[in-house]
Amino acid sequence: MPTQQVVQDVGEGRRLLPSARTKKRAKRSRLFREFLVDLLYAGPQYALYIGLLVVPFVVALPIVFTDQIDFLDRDIDVVGMRNIVSLFQEPMRDIFFATLRRTALFTLVNYIMVFAFGFLLALAMYELSSKFKGAFFTIIYMPWMVSGVGIGLLMIMLFTRDTGTANLAIQALGLGKNTFDVRGEAASVFGLPVIYGWKTAGFNMALFLGGLLSIPRETIESAKMDGANYVKRVAYVYIPQMRPSIIIATIFALIGGFGIFDELVGLGGLAGNTDARFLSILIYELGFATSQNFGAKTGTLAQGIAVSLVVFLPLVSVAFYLNKLQKKMQYH
Repeated sequence: MPTQQVVQDVGEGRRLLPSARTKKRAKRSRLFREFLVDLLYAGPQYALYIGLLVVPFVVALPIVFTDQIDFLDRDIDVVGMRNIVSLFQEPMRDIFFATLRRTALFTLVNYIMVFAFGFLLALAMYELSSKFKGAFFTIIYMPWMVSGVGIGLLMIMLFTRDTGTANLAIQALGLGKNTFDVRGEAASVFGLPVIYGWKTAGFNMALFLGGLLSIPRETIESAKMDGANYVKRVAYVYIPQMRPSIIIATIFALIGGFGIFDELVGLGGLAGNTDARFLSILIYELGFATSQNFGAKTGTLAQGIAVSLVVFLPLVSVAFYLNKLQKKMQYH
């Protein structure tokens, strides 16, 4: 029997069937074409990820162990772990832990706002049956297009002690005078997450709505037949089947909480408002900013990267764990 082909009778004619070697070659060709198509779609994203995240991280990592002041500094000495150790010694210790505390509190309150705005609005949109549903979705999503600096300026307009709209309204109602202070820590830690939650409500709503739409209607109908009220259906039917979406929202809340910057600039974080100094502002001040006195730098580039590294590695570990947990829940 020939090794290159197999002959099969087909009535009046004869046709050639491909051999195992020919099938294997065709399969490899098909897989290679599929790889090229995937590369065409995913290649630009991978290039951006590597170029904007991996390469800068690899370049910046050695700087942590030097006394490099900025990118133009050529008089560089190796100092070992001094930059990292200095974060836990005076005078940097108080500054570092104060900014870390503010950032952590903001992230916690912001995470609550993710559910207070995004989850509740997603439930409303899921249950709503109206021809205006698309218009409601657009209105809710519109604040996502507001710039971060605009959010900070909005807070200044509302909560400035003497001229803020909210303070003037409360004073006009006879409920107090100068109730809110936009330059206080409470405004940055507790007030800003509310405004930020309003801004991101549409984005978070879309995440949760995707999870709600993936729930089989049969499970909801079964719960109704068993007499479960709406609260019990949400607690025991909706939420357990939305866990992948909840984990994704948690990851984005962590990224947003520790990466917030523009809103703090609007609140004066780079203009002397120390209560608006979060980790992102501290990193910028150490690595790039100049002080108000004589234009001198407030820190070194190496110190700024050291702060980034100390905060970045634990967050990446948590994000990878949550991502792995999300995939596990998605397929089980």
